[in-house]
Amino acid sequence: MKFELCYSENIMEVQIIKTLIVVSHPEIDNSQTQQFLKKGSEDVKAVWHHVESLDEIDVDAEQKLLKSADRIIFQFPLYWYAAPYGLKKWEDEVLTRNFIYGDGTFPLQDKEFGLVVTTGMPLKDFKHGATENITLDEAMAPYRAIANLAKMQILPLFSVPQFWYMNEEEQMQLLIDYQRYLSQTMPDSLANRGEWFDEHLQRFVEELKDEDQFTGNLILDTFKNNKDDLDQLSATLKMIKNGDDD
Repeated sequence: MKFELCYSENIMEVQIIKTLIVVSHPEIDNSQTQQFLKKGSEDVKAVWHHVESLDEIDVDAEQKLLKSADRIIFQFPLYWYAAPYGLKKWEDEVLTRNFIYGDGTFPLQDKEFGLVVTTGMPLKDFKHGATENITLDEAMAPYRAIANLAKMQILPLFSVPQFWYMNEEEQMQLLIDYQRYLSQTMPDSLANRGEWFDEHLQRFVEELKDEDQFTGNLILDTFKNNKDDLDQLSATLKMIKNGDDD
């Protein structure tokens, strides 16, 4: 779930946008990677929907859940270049032809579609001529084909290779990147990143203890000043570019 900030006469309006994570993993409680990502999704209030946990697949309820979201993420470990069986079964029952495009209504049109894929192999192996001899983007083509038929906006792939080899600093960077993928306005521009960090840093400072508020606000002010400098630099570069175009 992401928060889009609009400022009008010093009044901040927050527009809540829903992010739905359709998760597939047959042993999710034993997956350190998925538990780490689940905790990260809670911090940005995304909806975590684990398909293997469903007692039965209520097609109508699942389709309503998809229609209620603004950003839909399929998340799973890579099993033989695809998702586990649980997601395939869910897809076959929920993503019917008429629901996706067949009746001409396109209920998922303009919703954002993303993929979060965890792998046991390093990314360097997913190249032509490397061990896997295929890219992750190529392996994910069937899922993007479905999203394309549904007239969705397709986001870049988010990969999580070899989580258990990451040190603490790398895991923290992954957490931030993952939360941005779930909740940041796309595309992943410098301006959109700045807005995301600004909003989340403000909320972080607000939740600090009273004795830490002074330090927190100093950090927030420094960030905002640096952000203003970047905005001015971006505007200057745009002016120069427009001048060159003339």
